Amino acid sequence: MVIVGGINMRKILATIIAVTSLGYSSAFAGTLVINTDLTDPAPKAAFEWAFNKFQEENPDVTIEVNNFDHEGYKQAIRNFLTTNPPDVFNWYAGNRMLPFVRAGLVEDVSDIWSDTGWVDGNLTEGMSHAKKPMTIGGKQWGIPYTYYQWGVYYRKDLFEANGISVPTTWDEFVAACATLKAAGITPITIGSKYLWTTAGVFDYLNLRTNGYEFHMALTKGEVPYTDPKVHAVFDKWDELVKPGYFLENHASLAWQEAIPPMVNGEAAMYVMGNFSVALFKEGGLTNDNLGFFQFPEITPGIPMAEEAPTDTMHIASGAKNKTDAKRFLIFLSRADVQEEMNKTLGQLPVNSGSKVDPDPFLEAGLNMLNNAYAMAQFYDRDAPAEMASEGMKGFQEYMVNPDRRDKILERLEKVRQRVYK
Repeated sequence: MVIVGGINMRKILATIIAVTSLGYSSAFAGTLVINTDLTDPAPKAAFEWAFNKFQEENPDVTIEVNNFDHEGYKQAIRNFLTTNPPDVFNWYAGNRMLPFVRAGLVEDVSDIWSDTGWVDGNLTEGMSHAKKPMTIGGKQWGIPYTYYQWGVYYRKDLFEANGISVPTTWDEFVAACATLKAAGITPITIGSKYLWTTAGVFDYLNLRTNGYEFHMALTKGEVPYTDPKVHAVFDKWDELVKPGYFLENHASLAWQEAIPPMVNGEAAMYVMGNFSVALFKEGGLTNDNLGFFQFPEITPGIPMAEEAPTDTMHIASGAKNKTDAKRFLIFLSRADVQEEMNKTLGQLPVNSGSKVDPDPFLEAGLNMLNNAYAMAQFYDRDAPAEMASEGMKGFQEYMVNPDRRDKILERLEKVRQRVYK
């Protein structure tokens, strides 16, 4: 039975999962309040399925869902976590959850990540690759349920016609760009009008040059933007920008407007997220001439972390029903649940025991992320809003005027000192 009451309110009856490993029993059944901004069609449908599935398994717990619009949720979250906390709320992994953890507004759920905490055995067997972005201070603060990969999408036919193999190292990648440029093909398309595409390139260059821990330290404000290691990232970027390997006039193009050059065979690669595949195919590319590869290694030996924005569920520290809240997070972690939800979401399940529909891009992403050292959350999620905004402005300015690098990094350092003070 579903009971709807009030604006943006859904109540669903569901029973308790028997989580004997956590020492709980059905005597704790009660109301579970969940706050979300999952109002877009696909997330809404995926969670309606999940709530109904939870209802079938657990008819003794009443779930009450309060839905907010996206912008309203961003403005309301700190307030409701402080004054009227739900039991469960959705958010994001990595540094994006850091302010709420530091403020004591999020519940430590390390017990369900422990060796004995998983209802079907050991949670870390299916989720260990996603543990780092859920960890702050050695503890875990939520559960991831979906993500998607970033990487390099490329024209297979252009590579083949020019004798280029998929690059796995930086030297091979730069050499591929030189070969394409000599053939009159733009090596890398990009549209930076709305700035965030430049952050994807920066993140990968930093992850591959300096590693995940340094990247997280930088976005947490612990490292100056004038640090030699940051300059080392721009040294690598110079190798792509200064020879003209990126699409000309990219600052005037939205990310979608940078797809036609690749569709038309005028450009060969795009550093982008998997959501771009639909537009490539709408333009006429197929699995025969569109491919995907992992952003190549730069510094040998540095573990390969990936760019994979991850959506998560958390328990509020002020939750009234933490028992059932943990049961719901455990339910949401299950391979079968994530598999079904992500069919609707069109993204990737985090649990490595889940499967995806036959699709070369989803399969490549799933394999890459299941074997990743860690997942970064994208620069504008990992860094505070003001730092992210100024940082991405600087990245775009650098790509247009690489000789201004020193001034740009000095400016970003002043922003860092102000934002993180």
